[in-house]
Amino acid sequence: MSTEGPLPPAEPENPPWQQEAREQFPIVTAHPELAYLDSAATSQKPRAVLEAVQTYLATSNANAGRGTYPWANRTTDLVESTRERVKEFLHDPEPGRSGVHFTSGTTEGLRAVARDWLVSHLTDGDEILVPYGDHRANLDPWVEAQRLLAERGAQVRVRPLPYQTTSGDYDHQALAGAVGPRTRFVAATHVHHVYGGDMNVHRIRDAVGPDVAICLDAAQSVGHLPVHVDDPSLDVDFVVFSGHKALALPGSGAIWARNVRGPVFRPEGWQGTPNTTGIVSLRAALDWLDTVGLERVEQWTTMLSTRLTDQLVRLGPYEVLGCQASLSADSALPAGQRRHGIVTFRHEDIPSDDLGFILFSHGFMVRADSLCQTGVDARDASVRVSLHVYNTVEEIDRLLSVLASLT
Repeated sequence: MSTEGPLPPAEPENPPWQQEAREQFPIVTAHPELAYLDSAATSQKPRAVLEAVQTYLATSNANAGRGTYPWANRTTDLVESTRERVKEFLHDPEPGRSGVHFTSGTTEGLRAVARDWLVSHLTDGDEILVPYGDHRANLDPWVEAQRLLAERGAQVRVRPLPYQTTSGDYDHQALAGAVGPRTRFVAATHVHHVYGGDMNVHRIRDAVGPDVAICLDAAQSVGHLPVHVDDPSLDVDFVVFSGHKALALPGSGAIWARNVRGPVFRPEGWQGTPNTTGIVSLRAALDWLDTVGLERVEQWTTMLSTRLTDQLVRLGPYEVLGCQASLSADSALPAGQRRHGIVTFRHEDIPSDDLGFILFSHGFMVRADSLCQTGVDARDASVRVSLHVYNTVEEIDRLLSVLASLT
């Protein structure tokens, strides 16, 4: 089966600001024959990030918080000022009260919240709600916390955050019935790593009330779209994200803690040498994103993912995962419900791992496996296309042409 009619015109078609941004990614411009469509796994790095790291290593490399000579002092100042830069980037309304702690990424950050904060916050008989259909990094830490508490004689119940089976969103109506008087904590995701949808965290806050702590996995939102913790719709207690998905180096990330509900978050144990080059890269990445404009980045990647989904659903053998109501160009859903730069699908006859190899033979780098999604085994593998500012209309149209040829 072929597409029904020609592709719609691109609006806009690679505007000047996007072309200028793309030109700042050396690995992208060095390989025009390839289309990197795996930014949900890790993003590419702009020249400003690479140069910031090189300059730091060539001029000021030292251990933070250990020496009193100028290089060490500059490194210490850089680490501490980057904490404040993260707060600014997230639009922190009370930077004097909140805290920022650097990690190797989202997975370590969520484990730190579970191990160093949640375990001390809960008592026997408490309940927590966790997402069994999200990335396993946002499930395993909370189960581990339950085990640690049980070893101390405190029995804590872990309850599943309910989902809508047809949309991939949380079932916010069912959530109200899952909340009880001993509910103390909810783990949630901002943008789903498979479905690409905004998980409507404000509805979780409405359901659980003002006193329950919420920890947000923001791996697919920070660095991809504006994240405003000063907005009442994002009244969460923790925002955890990876630097490498936000244009910074691998091994970088952060926990932002509001420090309003429960004890103040402080990582336990002796803190060793921080990843100073990762922190330098994170600072440069946040500056670069602010200069380009996250609103424009979000609009661009949403437009590209909408273009892909609106045409992909016209191809008979493909199933697009996630909210089915958002698959039409004339959908009545608000713009925020369209996919945020992530489109995941399956072919009814071609296994997803084979489809991934086929696409690479045509120059497309995509993710093709079970995507680390909890509750999903290898038989449920899928192909994920994930986008960032360096992707173009031409790449999406070429991808659609190849996919159409496989029908």
